[in-house]
Parts: sequence; structure tokens; C-alpha cells
Amino acid sequence: MSDFRKILVWQKAMALTTKIYNNSQKFPKEEIFGLTSQLRRSAISIPSNIAEGIGRDSKNELLRFLTIAMGSLFELQTQLEIAKNINFLKEEEFNNMYEDSREIERMLVAFIKKIKESN
Repeated sequence: MSDFRKILVWQKAMALTTKIYNNSQKFPKEEIFGLTSQLRRSAISIPSNIAEGIGRDSKNELLRFLTIAMGSLFELQTQLEIAKNINFLKEEEFNNMYEDSREIERMLVAFIKKIKESN
């Protein structure tokens, strides 16, 4: 498993990162170093850590990086909630990205479980 680009959860995480960037462009300019930056960093961290874990030589390293990706995903979900609560995101935008994040969460959980069960 050396080509991370073929991993569906990585592809979905990349698509969500693009949505995050596109939707956060309209956030207030004074948030560029606040919520905008936080959202973008946590989004970027998800596919980055999946890719890094796949590039590592051991199952334990892969699991460690998948766990980091999961933590970043939870950060992202929290930040999306905040953006919705302070009206930076419309309900439909929030729902779309949040559901994407939940799909990635389910996929990461399954991927982690599969790796743990493999010999």
C-alpha cells in the first residue's frame, strides 16, 4: 500500500479540504488568522496524515498517523460547528461539509479497525 492517492478516504479528505478552502474564503478578513486559519489547518492535516501514515514502514506508524488524522477531523467538526453558530456558514453549507466529515470519520474508523485486525 504505497500509493496513498488510491485510498478512498484520502480522496474524500482532499475533496473536503477543497470545500473548506472555498467556503472559508468568504469569512470576515479579521478571521484570517483565527477561525479561517484553524479550519484550513485542521482540514489539511487529515489527508496529509493519511498520506504520511501510508508512506511509513510499519503498521504501528500507520495507525499512529491515522489516529492523528482522526483527531484533526474532530477539530474540524468542532470548528465547523463554531462557524455555523456565529453565522459564518449557512445551514446548508455546514450540513454538506459536516456530513462529508462524518463519512470520512466512518471510513477512518473502518480503516483503523482493518489495520489493527491484519497480521
